[in-house]
Amino acid sequence: MAEITGATKIRDSIINELNNYDLIITSYDLLKRDIDKYEEKKYTFQYIIADEAQYIKNYTTKNATALKTLNGKIRYALTGTPIENSIAELWSIFDYIMPGYLYNYNKFQREYETPIILNNDEKALEKLKMLIEPFILRRVKKDVLKELPEKNVTIMTNEMEEEQNKIYLAYLAQAKQDMQKELSENSFEKSKLKILMLLTRLRQICCHPALFLDNYKGKSSKLEQCMDILQDSIEAGHKVLLFSQYTSMFEIIEKELEQKNIKYFKLTGQTKVDTRIQMVDEFNESKDVKVFLISLKAGGTGLNLTGADIVIHYDPWWNLSAENQATDRAYRIGQKNSVQVYKLITKNSIEEKINKLQERKAEISDKLLSTEETFINKLSQEEIMKLFE
Repeated sequence: MAEITGATKIRDSIINELNNYDLIITSYDLLKRDIDKYEEKKYTFQYIIADEAQYIKNYTTKNATALKTLNGKIRYALTGTPIENSIAELWSIFDYIMPGYLYNYNKFQREYETPIILNNDEKALEKLKMLIEPFILRRVKKDVLKELPEKNVTIMTNEMEEEQNKIYLAYLAQAKQDMQKELSENSFEKSKLKILMLLTRLRQICCHPALFLDNYKGKSSKLEQCMDILQDSIEAGHKVLLFSQYTSMFEIIEKELEQKNIKYFKLTGQTKVDTRIQMVDEFNESKDVKVFLISLKAGGTGLNLTGADIVIHYDPWWNLSAENQATDRAYRIGQKNSVQVYKLITKNSIEEKINKLQERKAEISDKLLSTEETFINKLSQEEIMKLFE
């Protein structure tokens, strides 16, 4: 076996001698740096196995281009999230496994992606499913890990405080005006970034207006609801994972935890690897630390936190698979207790619309792959407009 790591000269020397090895392991990052060397040697592999194949979901990236450049007789793609944001990602994976099977991307987009996502074309969906089904071997956690206890997901709604609601409605009205002005001056594609920024402000108000209003002294109904769940869970002897995409929200929650003398850890993208490992081990073993605050992106993979059996998603993320992966930090091998998941959703707000959008998009993917991924990042103009209603 050869593991291709180290400096360029070391990797080059290993690549030059690959015929002496039965198994070669490398990373996507190193492959894209070394691909010219593989081409120069004109290697042909019996098998090429792409683990975590979501790393090639964007067919325009160097990761995807390098992997697809390798010559191989038989190709496999292993991934838990074949579709995260768009079925174009599924096309990219199939373009690696069986180039041309799902046509070129322009034809795939014309015959499948656009009809399915924008027009809810059931015939196109069924035809695509028929094409890919023979080549997909799927195993869900409940089938493979039969010893796992139950997992229950509960949507907990909350109503905004009076002052919070006034701010939300005022900003919603302003956001509508800003959006219409933006669309009158630029195309929809060019306006997407501005529109998503407007949506982010609405979502932040649902979490806590103080996320971007420095002088806000009022309350947040969601924060109060969250603290009630935390205290009830801790008093009942549970440990809690609390996820949010806004690290600034943690600063507000931390103050509440400190006032109530609740010990906690916090993990964000800024946390060093050594500290991350230390905190995970201590949280699972300690009887004193009851809460782990984790940013959604930093904690989506690579963590085993079976010491917790309560999971709180403070705010809904565009991508349902990101939420599910975060939940699975607690719901995995080693978990002895039933896991209770709470999704906090503010009523009469953009959060309800995001949740409904997740459900509708997930239904498409469920029919296609029987997964729970969504296509939030590929919102149509009509779908985005509805978020402002």
